[in-house]
Amino acid sequence: MRISEILRRKGGEVVTIAPDATVRELLRILAAHNVGAAIVSPDGTAMAGIVSERDIVRRLDRDGAPLLDAPVSTIMTAALHTCSPDDNVETLNAIMTEHRIRHLPVLEDGQMIGIVSIGDVVKSQISELETEREALVRYLHS
Repeated sequence: MRISEILRRKGGEVVTIAPDATVRELLRILAAHNVGAAIVSPDGTAMAGIVSERDIVRRLDRDGAPLLDAPVSTIMTAALHTCSPDDNVETLNAIMTEHRIRHLPVLEDGQMIGIVSIGDVVKSQISELETEREALVRYLHS
């Protein structure tokens, strides 16, 4: 399955947050959109980094409550891994596993068109397995 198919099913909404927004604001945005990560962007288009729930938890453990009033840019990951809509799920799974990341922005012609999570990848793999199982069952009963 290609990443374009995942985006077709889930949509291309990407949650973004400004680098100078506070971690407290980030928490509100993540909760409001029911997502685990946001793209850090000064203008909603250009990518400065990515920030996830995991980033927040790790820094809260180290810095405590004052982190909530710190800018998102202090906890974001600036080195972004990305994928294209033509990539396949197996490739994405390998990238996510190798780099221990859970969210990848999807770029087409240099423009962000979506974001794919490890949950999206697993869901697509389960769907493919179910389709294969149904085909085998039909074959056995024919």
